[in-house]
Amino acid sequence: MLRSNRLVAKGGVIQPSAQVLLFNPDQWEEFILAATRKRTLSSGNPYAFVKRLGGAGDGGRDIEARFGKDLVRDQWDLYQAKHYKNGLTQSDAYPEMAKFFMQLALKTYPRPKTYYLCCPRAVGNELHNAMAAGSASFKATFIAAWQNETHNMKGKAAELTPEVMAAINDFDFGQFVECQVHELLTWHKLDQRAHNELFGIVAERGDDAPVPTAPAAHEGGYIAELLNVYTEHQQSPVTLADVSSGDYAEHFMAQRQVFYCAEGLQRFSRDIYPNEPEFERLLEMVHTGIRPTVTQLKLKTGMDRLDAAVDKASSLQVRESRLSPQLRGGDLPGTCHHLVNEGKLKWVK
Repeated sequence: MLRSNRLVAKGGVIQPSAQVLLFNPDQWEEFILAATRKRTLSSGNPYAFVKRLGGAGDGGRDIEARFGKDLVRDQWDLYQAKHYKNGLTQSDAYPEMAKFFMQLALKTYPRPKTYYLCCPRAVGNELHNAMAAGSASFKATFIAAWQNETHNMKGKAAELTPEVMAAINDFDFGQFVECQVHELLTWHKLDQRAHNELFGIVAERGDDAPVPTAPAAHEGGYIAELLNVYTEHQQSPVTLADVSSGDYAEHFMAQRQVFYCAEGLQRFSRDIYPNEPEFERLLEMVHTGIRPTVTQLKLKTGMDRLDAAVDKASSLQVRESRLSPQLRGGDLPGTCHHLVNEGKLKWVK
């Protein structure tokens, strides 16, 4: 079985879900900010505006994420970041929720659609059960804690004013939602490059597919040009059937092998960087690097140009390519045939 292309943590690097446990509060907020900027909403669009507000004067909103340009009622989400050593408890959450409702009463900001609790060690069982009991029950439990000054709400009963109670009654407690770590990681991973850099994830190239005995349809362009090279070299027609044996058989198979090396690199690029044309960028680098050599006037035949191109490609330095660390011996020579397939190179004039 061929090993597949994949992304793996560097040696000694722990998984992202464990790394976030080691973040400090500022790093946790920055991670949530980056993740929410990439989140796709039910509309199919990302947030129109995302800003980190954590710190003094944030009004109980660490991240403000708007659906549109303006901050308007029910058209934004609030993300509250809590990076504690244990799962979030009612005693942790209720004072923050009280601050939130007091800010709504003061009209510091309009009512959000959803209030997300973001905790790397998740919402604890006690708070989870209270939230899972339903919005009406959760609301009653919260109000009782405020009135009775339990769950870290000591000395706060006087702050439960009619205006604050009106804000509480105006909010659906079902919109207090736990934003789990796996969701944040999924959104953050939408920027693959930033995700890999943050968490020490590197690409691992799998095995290249073997060269098929019979040429495939997508090999047609460069194979036709190879037959032109052989025809010119022999000064008589050479067909595909002719290169299965005879003088050109070994040369022909060697060219197919390097084509498939580059094909493996292209597959790797598509698997690891699915939305980025990394292989196409590499082809452009190779084309730029070999063109002065291939166009030399002293090269008189197609075989001369082919050999010169392959030799030059083999010696190119393409460190600026993200694929550079994964290059294998036949990859850069094989890109010459991919360039022929794309009509960017011809051996026989």
